[in-house]
Amino acid sequence: MSESKVALITGGGSGIGAAVARRLLDGGWRVAVVGRGAQRLRDFAEGLGNPPELLTITGSAAEYGDVAAAVEQTLKTYGRLDTVVANAGFATHDSVATGDPAGWTEMVLTNVLGPALLIRASVEALKETRGRIVLVGSVAGFVHTPGNIYGATKWAVTGLAENARREVTELGIGVTLIAPGRVETPFWDSYGSLPPGHLLTADQIAESVTWAIGQPEGVDVNTVVVRPLGQPN
Repeated sequence: MSESKVALITGGGSGIGAAVARRLLDGGWRVAVVGRGAQRLRDFAEGLGNPPELLTITGSAAEYGDVAAAVEQTLKTYGRLDTVVANAGFATHDSVATGDPAGWTEMVLTNVLGPALLIRASVEALKETRGRIVLVGSVAGFVHTPGNIYGATKWAVTGLAENARREVTELGIGVTLIAPGRVETPFWDSYGSLPPGHLLTADQIAESVTWAIGQPEGVDVNTVVVRPLGQPN
């Protein structure tokens, strides 16, 4: 296998996923990014000059066929897989008492099932490289917010990270949960405005992700909660 490491990132065409991809590419990695928007992926690749170290794959993080095919294509193209980053996710920004249930199914499937599917599809390849699984959760997965269904999905991701760690650590695979507070990303587009107060940038969260990935062999950083200064909850 080539010595240059390889990462696969879901939701990698914008926001935190794109920031992680850029940082890893700058660090000499080869990166596959998966997203549902083909044009967004093309724009992302073109913005970086279409480097051969970047592979863009159109697919849904909530469909096992798409996820498994993305892993297979990454392995076929680059010959190995060292890290997967389950970053795809979104919020309906409503509540269990007054919200519109029409959007909840897709949110739950993307936010909860998606990371589980990525783990299932990549675990055999990660065993070969003694690689790392990174799940992008949220502070909302540690702090209860009234009626927040998105928060409930992120509580599930918090649990999934530890459940997965307990299973795969004996296989030599690390698991890291990155749980950001408020971040200025397209996540807020459907909310209508950015929340008040100081927000982190996607690049700042990407720095935490790449820090966890870059730990020495044998070190397993499990949970990183990152809030902007001034966010009390």
